[in-house]
Amino acid sequence: MNVTNSEWYVLKCLWNKSPQTLTELTAQLHDEINWSKSTCATMVRRMTEKKLIDFTLSGKTKHFYPLVDKDVIVKQETKDFLKRIYDGSVGMLISGLVQADDLSEEEIRELQDILKKAQQ
Repeated sequence: MNVTNSEWYVLKCLWNKSPQTLTELTAQLHDEINWSKSTCATMVRRMTEKKLIDFTLSGKTKHFYPLVDKDVIVKQETKDFLKRIYDGSVGMLISGLVQADDLSEEEIRELQDILKKAQQ
């Protein structure tokens, strides 16, 4: 399942706190990316149709929650990104980061720890 950039914003809000009303989502998304209430309403309608999120009703108020697990989507998006940008090569990704001098000492240690765990 592909998740658009706009859908990521909504999912991040719902992964951080669920359920949320449209008013709550609008407040967060307005602060973060300046979305209007109508934009938020359109997004949650589309995402509900796409089965990314769902809602429960309390009176007339809809309380939205995610239907997709964050870890599953992150793994899928990571694989898609790696395949699209680096032809599936983790080595090319890491090499690109190193060559761009974008890795801090802490990030290098973190990568070393991840690789050690992967070897075990």
